Amino acid sequence: MLIYNVFRAKHEAQTYCAVPEDRAVPRFLNAQAWEFEGKIDGVGPGPLGFDEAAAAVGVRFNGFYLFQNCV
Repeated sequence: MLIYNVFRAKHEAQTYCAVPEDRAVPRFLNAQAWEFEGKIDGVGPGPLGFDEAAAAVGVRFNGFYLFQNCV
């Protein structure tokens, strides 16, 4: 499993962006709109809504994976 840095949208609390640790953080993830939430490293549970297979596809095409925690 890749290690992801996870960011949460400040004004959309259920919206997250996961970026593989070995990739640059996309420019849209600025401090005004997003905050660092933590890491997904396979050791502990990740945020609800994170799908590892979907993340692999998103990273392949976009370099990041956007997802929502719909509890």
